[in-house]
Amino acid sequence: MKILVIGSGGREHALAWKLAQSPGIQKIFVAPGNGGTAQERECVNFPGNSIDLWLALVERENIGLIVVGPEGPLAAGVVDALRARGRAVFGPTQAAAQLESSKAFAKTFMVRHEIPTAQYGVFVERADANEYIKKNGAPIVVKADGLAAGKGVIVAMNLDDAHAAVDKFLQNEGDRVVIEEFIEGEEASFIVMCDGKNVLPLATSQDHKRLRTGDEGPNTGGMGAYSPAPVVTPTLHARIMREIIQPTVNGMAADGMPYSGFLYAGIMIDKSGAPKVIEFNCRLGDPEAQPILMRLKSDLVKLIQLSLESKLDTVEAQWDRRTALSVVMAAANYPEVPRTGDLITLPEVQSVEGEEEVKIFHAGSKLEDGKLVTSGGRVLAVTALGDSPRQAQSKAYAVVDRVSFAGAQYRTDIGHRALVKR
Repeated sequence: MKILVIGSGGREHALAWKLAQSPGIQKIFVAPGNGGTAQERECVNFPGNSIDLWLALVERENIGLIVVGPEGPLAAGVVDALRARGRAVFGPTQAAAQLESSKAFAKTFMVRHEIPTAQYGVFVERADANEYIKKNGAPIVVKADGLAAGKGVIVAMNLDDAHAAVDKFLQNEGDRVVIEEFIEGEEASFIVMCDGKNVLPLATSQDHKRLRTGDEGPNTGGMGAYSPAPVVTPTLHARIMREIIQPTVNGMAADGMPYSGFLYAGIMIDKSGAPKVIEFNCRLGDPEAQPILMRLKSDLVKLIQLSLESKLDTVEAQWDRRTALSVVMAAANYPEVPRTGDLITLPEVQSVEGEEEVKIFHAGSKLEDGKLVTSGGRVLAVTALGDSPRQAQSKAYAVVDRVSFAGAQYRTDIGHRALVKR
């Protein structure tokens, strides 16, 4: 079978790498791919980056399965277009993907179906938004309504920053902001596979959104992640499934938008231990995908096929019991406009102890005249398995220290919460 993975990030590299391990795979096209997928066995990059070009590739190559990685194509309706051609595609429809593509839609949905979330308001006028901020005070959370590549959320610790966030997100006609109460607690990523009715939980994970060590600096798309997340105890896991995940899947079906694909609930666990949804994503997280897929022992192609057949209730995913930890290395000037074109030098991973347990996933990289150079903000995610969070952390950073490109940025404390919990 031939597979198409749509996307170019570290998540898509991890998906292609894992899918290629399934027996009977002839070739995996990654569109448009990156420098890492270009070098992966059984993978080939496809430079086309539009629905029409993907449809033509699927027809020409008779591709048997399509997996959509990022949120943009989902929001644009690529799943609908492929299903209309009778193709097997894993991901939510354009209507269902509104859970991520519109924060206002998601908040209204959660209130309607009594899914726990932060108190909020939705605004299109600056004056109204600023009045709401004055009334509720700071800290407060200001979110752009639409897709923003992980950079559409500002946690404002004072009123000036909150008003500045409103100015930033309400610049054009049609813009909306969602303003939420600030919930103090610990965040976890809870990702599942859905088939419209049934749910298969994936391994728990946590990511690090701030740019710099010590959770300092601006929010990013994610500077590292690890799995499992010790904060999600078995009791809390059952509660999240009961109070959040299953009501979401049931609610989407009741609203005429059955949800199939990966579903990511960003959960804030407050001081009382109660979980609340701070966001939905309609795909695997990035960088959470890298440690999760490193730990997955089940055949991912088989799991996806069972989902497409609405049979996720017949299977349980099998997991490596070890910890996986991923350290993101970002380009100079990220998360603003990143510098590109810097030469990347990678270590000979074979010379690192436990090399079969370390994988460098690519995101913002490309091959240029046979050389690997930076081409985006988050460049690499060095991911390692270890018997403990500390061992996984040590293995990952041993490789990070031997990767070189000018201006590289990375945190030195990925996994610090797991170390404390441990």
